Amino acid sequence: MVQLSQENIDRVQKIIARYPEGRQKSALLPVLHVAQEQFGWLSVETMDYVASLLSIEPIEVYEVASFYSMYNLKPVGKYMFEVCQTGPCMLNGSDDIIAYIGAKLNIKPGQTTEDGMFTLKTVECLGACGYAPMMQLGKFYKEHLTKEKVDAIIDECRAKNN
Repeated sequence: MVQLSQENIDRVQKIIARYPEGRQKSALLPVLHVAQEQFGWLSVETMDYVASLLSIEPIEVYEVASFYSMYNLKPVGKYMFEVCQTGPCMLNGSDDIIAYIGAKLNIKPGQTTEDGMFTLKTVECLGACGYAPMMQLGKFYKEHLTKEKVDAIIDECRAKNN
């Protein structure tokens, strides 16, 4: 059974308390973040648990979690390359960057390497069009991507795990 840690239950209660009585659904996005932080991704069981915490229907959680690319509905690698695929990035070669990462790591968008280290994900606009092509890696943006920059990013990630 899925259960948040006591520390995270306390966080969730503080989040819910920000909203008026009967409006606990407003806490859904930050509560999903708390759950994903603890479990790494949002399984159906986890989303059902979040629904119970907020006294809402599970479908209300599924709708939100499946809409936003920031929520992972299956296990992901330690390093997730979220490459922007919208207009400005595509015009500046993000399709080539996506293909290069895929070939280099032997995965396609939405897949994770066999060692569980890398996941490649295509996402909609990350709001950094002037730095295209770009991707998000954790909390950081990697901008003006080239094949050489991608190689350096992959090498840096691997070095952190040796």
